[in-house]
Amino acid sequence: MMRTMLRHVNLCINFIYKTCSSAMMEDDYEDEVDNERGWYDDTAIDDDDSDSPSSEDQEARNAKIQTECLSKFSRQDFIMEPEIFVQLKRYFQSGGNPEQVIDLLSENYHAIAQTANLLAEWLIMADMNILEVQSIVEDHLRELIIRYFDPKKADSIFTEEGETPAWLTEMIEHHTWRSLIYKLAEDYPDCLMLNFTIKLISDAGYQGEITSISTASQQLEVFSRILKTSVGNILEGGEELLKKNLHEFTRMVCHGEHTYLYSQTLLHLLAQEPKGGSNIKRLSQETSAYVQSTDHNATPITMALIGAAAVPRACQALSAMLCKKALNPADITVLFKMYQAAEPPPVELIRVPQFLDLLMDSLFTPGIKINPDHKPKYIYLLAYAVSVHEQVKKGTTRRTVSKEELKTTSQAIEKVHLICNEKKGSSELIPELGTLYQCIRFPIVGLGVIKWVDFTVSEKSYFKLSTEHTPLHLALLDEVATCHNTLHQKVLELLIRLFEKPQEDLDVLVQLEMKKMLLDRMVHLLSRGCAVSVVNYIKTCWQRQDTDISLIRYFVTEVLDIIAPPYTQEFVTLFLPLVDNKDITGTMKFEGGNDPVSEFITFCKTTYLAPN
Repeated sequence: MMRTMLRHVNLCINFIYKTCSSAMMEDDYEDEVDNERGWYDDTAIDDDDSDSPSSEDQEARNAKIQTECLSKFSRQDFIMEPEIFVQLKRYFQSGGNPEQVIDLLSENYHAIAQTANLLAEWLIMADMNILEVQSIVEDHLRELIIRYFDPKKADSIFTEEGETPAWLTEMIEHHTWRSLIYKLAEDYPDCLMLNFTIKLISDAGYQGEITSISTASQQLEVFSRILKTSVGNILEGGEELLKKNLHEFTRMVCHGEHTYLYSQTLLHLLAQEPKGGSNIKRLSQETSAYVQSTDHNATPITMALIGAAAVPRACQALSAMLCKKALNPADITVLFKMYQAAEPPPVELIRVPQFLDLLMDSLFTPGIKINPDHKPKYIYLLAYAVSVHEQVKKGTTRRTVSKEELKTTSQAIEKVHLICNEKKGSSELIPELGTLYQCIRFPIVGLGVIKWVDFTVSEKSYFKLSTEHTPLHLALLDEVATCHNTLHQKVLELLIRLFEKPQEDLDVLVQLEMKKMLLDRMVHLLSRGCAVSVVNYIKTCWQRQDTDISLIRYFVTEVLDIIAPPYTQEFVTLFLPLVDNKDITGTMKFEGGNDPVSEFITFCKTTYLAPN
C-alpha cells in the first residue's frame, strides 16, 4: 500500500514537470524545440551543411549540443527526468566536461518528489491512515496541476520523447488521475496531449467513464465507443437508468452538429431493428426533444431522417412549425388536405413528438382559442397520428393504411376538448363524467386529461377553493392509471409535484389531509402495477427526512391493507425498511404479532432474507 501511494505521488509529480508552466517551479528558461528535427537528431547543422563537414563545423555542432544539454541540466530536478541518460550520452559524445555536469545536476537537485514521499512517510508513522495521507497528497497535487497546467508545454511531451511516455500509460491506470485528465480535457479542449490521452483511456476500456467529456466528441473512434457503451447501459438499465443518465447522454450527443447527426443516424438505423428498436426510438426522440429545448435548430436533420424529403410540401409545412415552435393554420391546412387524400403521406411524418406536443397543448390547455374553422383539422391530424396503422408489403414500396380507429379517436378527442377548453369546477364536471370516463379509454385522451388536470390543479387557489375530500380532477387520474399502464409515470410525476408543492395558504391540518389524499392516489397507482416507482419515491421522502412521519405511516398502513404475497425481491427491498422502522410502525404492532406489520415483516424475513 505504501509503495502504491508513493508511486502515485511520483507519477503525478512527473506529470507536473511535463505539463505545468514554469511559473510553478520558478524556472525562467524557455523550451526551444525544433519541431522538424526533434530533440535527438544531431545530424542537422546550419544552412551551409555539406556531405563532409569541416572541423570548424563539427566544433560548432558540438558546442551547440553542449549548450542545449547544459540548459537542460540547469533545470530543477532534471536528474529525475526519464531522458537524463540520453542527454548525458549526447553531452559526453560532443566532448562535454563531466565536472560541469556533476555540478549542475547536484546544484539543481531539490528532491521535490523525494521530499513529498518523506513527508507522507512521517504522517503514516504518526498513525495517520495511509488512505487519508494518499488522499491529502493527491488532492494537493491535483489542485497544483489544474492551476498551473500549460497546454503548450503538455503538447511538447511527444516532441521530446518521440513516443507515448511510459509514465502516462501507467498514470491512466488509476481512477484519480483519469478523473484529472477528464477535468483538464473539459478546460483545454484543443490540447493535443489531452486528446491523445483521452484516446488512450478509451483504448484501455474506460470509455464508460468519459461520457461527459466534450473532447471525446472530436475523435470519431473514441466517441463511437462511448456512444455504444452509453446506449448499451441505458437499454440494459431500464426506465430508472434512462432517467438518471439521459441528461448526460443527450448533452454528450448534442455537443456539436456533427455528433448529433452521427448519433441520430445510428439510432435511426438501430430503431428499425425488431428487437429493442422501440427503446432505441425512444432514446432518439428524447435526444431530439433535448436539442429542441436549446437554441439549436435540428429540424432539418429530423426531417431528413424520417424521409420527409420525399414529400416536399408536407416537409415544408411541418418544418416551418417545428422551427417556430408554434402551429400555423395555413401549414395545418396543407397537412390536413394531404392526409385526407386517397394516397396520404407516411404517418411517420406527423409522429414527430414536438409536433404532437404542439397539437396537445392547443387542444387540452384551458383558455387557448382555436379558430372554429381550423379546429377539426387539428383534431383530425392528432387522431390520424395516433390511431392510423401502416404496413409496407414485403418486396414493394406499397403501403396498406388502416383507419379503423380514426373516426372514434377523432370523436373522443373532440368531446374531451370541448370539456377541457373551458375552466370548469368539480361541480360543473359532474354531468360530463360519463363522457370523460368513456373517452379516457383512448390513450391520447388519457394523456390529454393529464395535461388538462396538471394545468387546472397547479393554479394557486385550486386547493384553497376545493371543498371535496378528493377533487374530481384528481379522481380522473385514477381512471387514467387504471386504463393505461404506459401513462403511470406521467401520473406519478404530477402527483409528486403536487405533493412537494408548498401550500402556504392552507392550514397545517388541511395540508396534511391534502397530502393524505395525494398518497391515496399513489396507493391506487401502486395497485395498478406502478409499485416500485411509488414505493421508491416514498422511501426517498423518508430518507430525506423532509416529510411528516405520520404521512409515511399513513402510506405504509394503506399499502399493507391492499397487498398480499407473493412479492418481488425489488419490492421487498424497498418496502421492508419502511415497515420495519420503529418510528413508522412502532405504534401499529400488537402483542403476539397478530397484526399486518408483524406478519409482513415475518413473511419477508423468512421467505426472502433467509440464509441460503
